[in-house]
Amino acid sequence: MLSGQVDHLKTQRLGLVVHPASVTSDLRFSADALIAAGFPIVALFGPQHGARGEKQDNMIESGFYVDPVAGIPVHSLYGDVRKPTPDMLERLDAVVFDLQDVGVRVYTFVWTMALAMEACAEAGVRFIVLDRPNPIGGAHREGPVLRAGFESFVGLHPIPLRHGLTSGELARWLNEERGIGCDLEVVSCEGWRRWMSWRDTGLPWVMPSPNLPTPDSCDVYPGMVLLEGTELSEGRGTTRPFEMFGAPYLNPSELIERLGTSCGPGVALRPCHFEPTFQKHARTLCGGAQLHVTKPDVFRSVRAAVCILKACRDLAPEDFTWRAPPYEYEETLAPIDILWGHDGLRVGIDGGASVEEIFEGVGTELAAFAEVARPFLLYE
Repeated sequence: MLSGQVDHLKTQRLGLVVHPASVTSDLRFSADALIAAGFPIVALFGPQHGARGEKQDNMIESGFYVDPVAGIPVHSLYGDVRKPTPDMLERLDAVVFDLQDVGVRVYTFVWTMALAMEACAEAGVRFIVLDRPNPIGGAHREGPVLRAGFESFVGLHPIPLRHGLTSGELARWLNEERGIGCDLEVVSCEGWRRWMSWRDTGLPWVMPSPNLPTPDSCDVYPGMVLLEGTELSEGRGTTRPFEMFGAPYLNPSELIERLGTSCGPGVALRPCHFEPTFQKHARTLCGGAQLHVTKPDVFRSVRAAVCILKACRDLAPEDFTWRAPPYEYEETLAPIDILWGHDGLRVGIDGGASVEEIFEGVGTELAAFAEVARPFLLYE
């Protein structure tokens, strides 16, 4: 990141969008490393969970403060203000985006990027993406494309649930296909290929948010994040979020028997009990299962999650419930609908549809998106 690729920025007054996973390969926080290397960083911007990761739970907002290390202003982009204001950008020549994404539409960091790109286009400020690997690889896509009318801060533009792009590639697509039109520069990763998972990069893992503590968490996240749209525990409040799931009313043995092999290859399910320390069903014993991904390259978490939702609904139709709004600043639409990208999953499961019926047309959507995205890819 500190090679000659970005030396031209040393003459620019820079704002930097960062979080705890914004690190160099030797684990130096990028803001500290850039400042030490002579880059004039005059402001930081913090996304969800904060610039230095000070917010440990979901939906906890940050306010304005002065960074305790660099002594420069830190503007929050999570809360009532999610798009940089003209005042925030007034002293800047460029905004540098350096967030580690995880390749899933509902992860808010790419929408922080999109809104910052819009603000920079309006203010005449350059926007530079320091690209980072997609930790679940770029060779596969899963889930539906977001439909019009279901936009929210967990999905502002029509991309698949697992989109298969890096932040830099997505920025290029947003800028051209979605008409943002900012003065965009993408600094590419060196050595990354689409088939690579995080484990293949040889880089140390720093959790980009508190509930994705390991690459294993990222493997299951594209599908298991859908459980946030239900009253099932998605494992928050345990040490294995998104890998463990359950509810007080579920019998683990019955659940495993009902699921059988429907979750597909590359994963084993272990029946278990757990007690979340916070969030849903806090301090209450839950029955459920843990996903043990044995072959990440063949595991398809979105399909597995739909099978899990259907099994839980079929086993306990009186107890299984969808989460009610508000959720991520959306006050009206059902959380499951904005997570899935439309109401088809909720309507299908409530109506007794098969998994195949729920996924009808998704393959066509993914193929169409792949063609549209192809010109903006940066990696083989």
